[in-house]
Amino acid sequence: MISIRLALRMLVRDLRAGELHLLALALIVAVASLVSVGFLTDRVSRSLNREATQLLGGDLLLSADKAWDDSVRRLARDTGLKVADTLTFSSMVSADEAFQLVAVKAVSDEYPLRGQVKTAPERNAPDRVMPGGPPAGQIWPDERVMAELGVGVGDSVQLGMKTFTVGSVLTFESDRGVNFFSMLPRVMVNTSDLAATGLIQTGSRVRYRLHLAGDRLDVERFRSEVEPTLTRGQEIESIDNARPEVRIALDRAERFLRLAATLAVVLAAVAIGLSARRFMNRHIDGCAVMRCLGAQQAQLIRIHLIQFLAFGLVASGIGVALAFAVQGTLAAGLADMMRTALPAPSLTPVLHGLLVGLALLLGFVLPHLIGLSRVPTLRVIRRELESSRGLTMLAWATGLATLVGIVTWVANDMTLGIWVSLGFVLSLGAFAVVSALGFSAAARAGAGARGGWRYGFQALRRRLGSHVIQATALGLGLMALLVLTLVRADLLAAWRDTVPADAPNRFVINLQAEQRDDFLAYFRDAGLPAPDVSPMIRGRLVAINGERVRPEQFEPGRAQRLAEREFNLSYGPRLPNGNEIAGGRWHGQTDTPEFSIESGVADTLGISVGDEVTFDVAGQQISAPVTSSRDLRWDSMQVNFFFIASPGVLNDYPASLITSFHLPDARRDFGLGLAKAFPNISLIDVGAVMGQVESMIERLITVVQLVFGFAVAAGVVVLLAALQSTQDERAREFAIMRALGARQQQLRQTLAVEFALMGLIAGALAGIGASLVGWLLAVKVFDMSYMPAMSPVAIGAVVGAFGVVLAGWGGARRLMRQAPLALLRDAV
Repeated sequence: MISIRLALRMLVRDLRAGELHLLALALIVAVASLVSVGFLTDRVSRSLNREATQLLGGDLLLSADKAWDDSVRRLARDTGLKVADTLTFSSMVSADEAFQLVAVKAVSDEYPLRGQVKTAPERNAPDRVMPGGPPAGQIWPDERVMAELGVGVGDSVQLGMKTFTVGSVLTFESDRGVNFFSMLPRVMVNTSDLAATGLIQTGSRVRYRLHLAGDRLDVERFRSEVEPTLTRGQEIESIDNARPEVRIALDRAERFLRLAATLAVVLAAVAIGLSARRFMNRHIDGCAVMRCLGAQQAQLIRIHLIQFLAFGLVASGIGVALAFAVQGTLAAGLADMMRTALPAPSLTPVLHGLLVGLALLLGFVLPHLIGLSRVPTLRVIRRELESSRGLTMLAWATGLATLVGIVTWVANDMTLGIWVSLGFVLSLGAFAVVSALGFSAAARAGAGARGGWRYGFQALRRRLGSHVIQATALGLGLMALLVLTLVRADLLAAWRDTVPADAPNRFVINLQAEQRDDFLAYFRDAGLPAPDVSPMIRGRLVAINGERVRPEQFEPGRAQRLAEREFNLSYGPRLPNGNEIAGGRWHGQTDTPEFSIESGVADTLGISVGDEVTFDVAGQQISAPVTSSRDLRWDSMQVNFFFIASPGVLNDYPASLITSFHLPDARRDFGLGLAKAFPNISLIDVGAVMGQVESMIERLITVVQLVFGFAVAAGVVVLLAALQSTQDERAREFAIMRALGARQQQLRQTLAVEFALMGLIAGALAGIGASLVGWLLAVKVFDMSYMPAMSPVAIGAVVGAFGVVLAGWGGARRLMRQAPLALLRDAV
């Protein structure tokens, strides 16, 4: 009890004296960064688990790219299950002089089996739960559709070849997916009206789903019977794997956000190490006095350990509270993706935060506490005696090991954790080496300066290690901020510049062969150039060189998805615009069956020129050799295909037509007339779609910037900790300089040189690093040319210089106001 009371009294004393302020701030930032992300991922995960059946619209979900056979429905009903059908696809809706690309969801009368559908009687009105979907003849658009079309409840809307009446405003579907269609405005209709719309044609991209609900044993019995009969393109989703697209997307987002938060932890750990070292140095004398008064080593360790445990719990608790306040903003950034209410945060992230905080603190502090307990009693009269310097290295080694363990835990993968830790170490090392060279060069260049300027340049060499740590930590934090602001804007601008001004901005799909001549004539009559129209046939790759294609034989990810999906095939003698032959020869007008393959798909699936590929088209198998590979310019916005056959191979198979064209802004009325003249087509406004994508990206970037904001805050804390760690040494220098007659102007010059150069180098490093990251992203990820701008370097240098000068000046101002005698008394 005596040790506890004494430890708490010492804790209060140190807090009042400001000894632990920066250590607390570093710990708060580290805990808040991880726990805020932890709160978010915990809420999302529990939401998916809690509402799995609602997310499926049933207890089991069968999904396919072709209509389900009636035998599957009969088997489900014979097993005692309820069955509901839904179909999703994209199309155009119009009203008067307005039209809009939408995601259409057609539902049967039994929908929904699980979950809810909510509608409102008018826009911006309270919604209510509906017993089912819309009745025949009605359409339920969401508010975005109604706003774009300018319609209200009771008005008429054209979908395909059928006119619907707006019955209600669609506000919520518990089973709404997360994909391209979920980003589009939404309408819901009854499946009985689909035939009258004329929208489901050969080659139409439609997703067919069967929702099943019933007793758990009946569900399992049905699943065991139907699962062995599934073919490619058919899959089962259950409570265990509900919303796989959400889980995959959120798993990636969680990992990225956690690793982003780890950057803040790494930087905060540096601040913790610096603050702990300063704490030890300032408490050596006190521990020596306690040793003289009879305190044992074990007692000193126990007292300080209790002090830091209490301190760690309080600081970590504040970090958890800050994280709780921040996580609401993070959750709001993903609200549109989830389309469902998130449960309240649990206590799990709180426990994780407290453990991480204590682990970080004790990892860096415990070796220093051992050093304090070993301080010799003669230290009271001989100030030059210190504890073992080996313990300082042990402290940093222990702290680094703790940090690597935390990073590995955050990554949830030993290999990934090691690579991430190695990446952080290499990044820190690169920044440290470059900043050390910069400081050394600046010190040599300023050797001939006079007065206080010369002392400032000399200080760069005397405190080189401290300056390197400060510049490295601040540089990493500023680099993260620059990547997410200036470099991101440059990348978006460079991406937009890759698209020609007259590039196609409208795509037309679902055009039928018998409409081709009238469609092209409509363009000519309007004074617009007739676009190239390409046939599109759906086919599934079933064999390569006679060997059956099995998705499991490919690497998980894109290769497996390509092996499972149906391809859009085309044919023709002319090489499409934006295509270049990368290998082999183009088939041209040859009558010999041949295929040309896009080079990226060829690499992914391991297909080479000369290999034979076999496709299943409308139940018939077609085989032909690959005679050429093509490099595509996807940013040309032209219609592109992975596989193109020579003339005669696919001509006799059912096909729809697809095209793209450029529509000037002054001719927007042409699009409305085209949609009215051919109501079965889907006219996709690429600009509108990309605007929706960019809007979602902007929301996600806001979330990421908030997390990286902790990294910037941690960099500032490191800067303050490093400045504070040299404050005692600077106080002694100021005392001697003031005693020898140095004027305040000279001291200001010394500080200005030291702080400005340190911030300048840190900011320049941040700008260079951000530009390098931008170049790597452009070349290696986005495959586009990108010339890094100098603005991040210039802005980073200016912001860094001003930031360090302001922060350093605030700490040194007190020293400049003190009398020389007071400084000397404090320094000895």
